[in-house]
Amino acid sequence: MTTPTETATTAGALDALVGGTLPDTYRAAHIRAQDTEMFAGVQDKDVRKSLHVGQVPLPEIAPDEVLIAVMASAINYNTVWSAMFEPMPTFGFLKHLASQGGWHARHDQPHHVLGSDASGVVVRTGSAVQHWKPGDHVVVATAHINDQEPASHADGMMGEDQRAWGFETNFGGLADYAVARASQLLPKPAHLTWEEAACNPLCAGTAYRMLVSDRGARMKQGDIALIWGASGGLGSYAVQFVRNGGGIAVGVVSSAEKAETVRALGCDVVIDRTEIEQGDPGSLQRPEGWKRLGKAIRTAVGEDPHIVFEHVGKATFPASVFLARRGGTVVTCGSSTGYQHQFDNRYLWMKLKRIIGSHGANLQEQWETNRLIQQGRVVPALSAVYGLDEVAEAARSVQTNRHIGKVGVLCLAPEPGLGVTDPAARERIGPDRIELFRNAGGGR
Repeated sequence: MTTPTETATTAGALDALVGGTLPDTYRAAHIRAQDTEMFAGVQDKDVRKSLHVGQVPLPEIAPDEVLIAVMASAINYNTVWSAMFEPMPTFGFLKHLASQGGWHARHDQPHHVLGSDASGVVVRTGSAVQHWKPGDHVVVATAHINDQEPASHADGMMGEDQRAWGFETNFGGLADYAVARASQLLPKPAHLTWEEAACNPLCAGTAYRMLVSDRGARMKQGDIALIWGASGGLGSYAVQFVRNGGGIAVGVVSSAEKAETVRALGCDVVIDRTEIEQGDPGSLQRPEGWKRLGKAIRTAVGEDPHIVFEHVGKATFPASVFLARRGGTVVTCGSSTGYQHQFDNRYLWMKLKRIIGSHGANLQEQWETNRLIQQGRVVPALSAVYGLDEVAEAARSVQTNRHIGKVGVLCLAPEPGLGVTDPAARERIGPDRIELFRNAGGGR
């Protein structure tokens, strides 16, 4: 928790950042184009070997962009994908963006600065930026939208030129500075530390769109939602949205320790998948495993799920299609265990189920999500904090699923616990609740 002395010290340092001379280079976590074949034929694509922290040139900002002094960031699974160069090296995304010419050409570099979450302070604004000014405390939403595409005005995620910031664009958040479009900015929740605020946008916004938005599953009161990976970044926010919306959250986790944390978050039913698998980790890809899990759900809540919250992919998708009730919905935003899904299509067509693809969140959905976080109705899933120089180890913890919730990374913030500007709101919401995952994660 920030003390008045720390607040004053931080405020002085921030003033210096806002008004000071910008460096020619800055510290950033990045991958290198020269390394894209380094894992060819390698089974364990250890991201500690491909992620580097070092100086890179500071780019100019376009008229619709801001330069942010990044106080903290977070690891997402797309950081792991980038560092494994899978399913393809992200330098192809950068070259494609750069081919549009103009300001986009900056993105084609021999290095890719990663990171799709950030909190920090605006230090420069482009000439076309409205509503934001140097000194503003912000968090960055992930969707990098082209507002000149017609489809983007119906839904920012539907434009062909929509990209994931820090994954399909350069100059992301795992760095001392980041470049973002003004249309990505949200006000930082004043009761949160820099690292708590940084960990929310990508996962919380994605979960909101999947469950709450009219573009997702359209969850209603009383709906039973099966949430895979309920102790992870996406799953922990999904549990909160289901509970807030009057639904019944059924969380699946992989250990008794994770189950305890998810119960403390308020999940109605928690199932340890190791008990379902009965010593056979592959059984959830076969009918006998699906049936055991389905029986456990019906025993707990009396019905099959209306919604299955799916992001694990190959390892769970066949079970998800089976487990959703007649007329139910599987909503998916990713495939961390593999993209090639095999499932029994009879359970889909004969029982009139739906599969909905969901990706990120548009600015309105992100704004609504951030409002819930500002109100304390959704709390951060931050479980551990690393320094930027330790980013490779932080990413490895996500790659090997050693983490719960979200893993934060301090950038310009000198230590954890800084950035709270509304301590009264923090006390009202409850530090124990805000720090639930941090306490469960051992407080690193």
